Amino acid sequence: MEIILEKVFTPEQCERFNLELLVGEAGLKRKLSTAHIQKPGLLLTGLLDELHSDRIQIFGNAEIGYLFNLTPERLEAAMTLLTETRYPAIIVTRGLDVPPPLLDFCDTREIPLYVTALTTSVLIEGFTTYLNDILAPTVTVHGVLVDVLSVGVLIVGGSGIGKSECALDLVASGYRLVSDDAVIIKRLPPKTLFGMSSDVVKYHMEIRGLGIVNIKDLYGITAIRERKQMDIVVELVEWKSDEEYERLGFEQNTYDILGVDLPYLKIPVSPGRSVATIVEVAARNQILKIMGAQQGTELLRNINAAMDANRKTQS
Repeated sequence: MEIILEKVFTPEQCERFNLELLVGEAGLKRKLSTAHIQKPGLLLTGLLDELHSDRIQIFGNAEIGYLFNLTPERLEAAMTLLTETRYPAIIVTRGLDVPPPLLDFCDTREIPLYVTALTTSVLIEGFTTYLNDILAPTVTVHGVLVDVLSVGVLIVGGSGIGKSECALDLVASGYRLVSDDAVIIKRLPPKTLFGMSSDVVKYHMEIRGLGIVNIKDLYGITAIRERKQMDIVVELVEWKSDEEYERLGFEQNTYDILGVDLPYLKIPVSPGRSVATIVEVAARNQILKIMGAQQGTELLRNINAAMDANRKTQS
């Protein structure tokens, strides 16, 4: 995924990371394609040739101190290493003074040069997390995401099957809504999926026969979440008498989203069936599975043990 630098260095994020742009504003039109950032260190000496042209460069005490202490000849050699490519941006930490050659280099090559008062370690940790988030592979899924006992449950199914009504029952029972109708899903390293709502429809649900309702206004701040890691997918389907459904729980089905396989359950919907209760039980059962319990397997083992004991008695 690529994103233009203007959307990386937004006013909100510049305030968050205490970033001040010194030169190179025209370079903000270029694109960033990786969340990896680089602290050049000894690479400025020319000992190593691994300055990555696609990464934001972080200059801390070591880099700035090194540049300031160089003789004019060695400083020119160090700057020659930098001029071999055009980096997305350079950030100087700790509010350090920027060496004039570095300032001129960024100005002439239209490389955004920022200064921050944050320490190098704090900036790298926070900015890497931020870049991983905005550059993460993303997909939008038609469904409802709810937080049930800290288990992220994605409810999918055909239009009108009752996804929103099921989620509303769960919210009324004290659980939390993340997103209704359109769930934005991001894959973060290594293989973790997070779901969230778009800012346009955040906190809202569409209930047929009632219309649009605001869950935050109706149930309070404790009834909503901004984002949630996804743990299980539940698909609601119409009940068909001639269709086979899972009855023992031995099969471990999965649902692929952005290359990540999530546990998957297919729940038939019919009049009088409490779908919300079934989804809640599915979330509780998922917690047991994470803890190592396999109830269907345990039942099968007990049945086999009882049959073996019966055969021994008969013999």
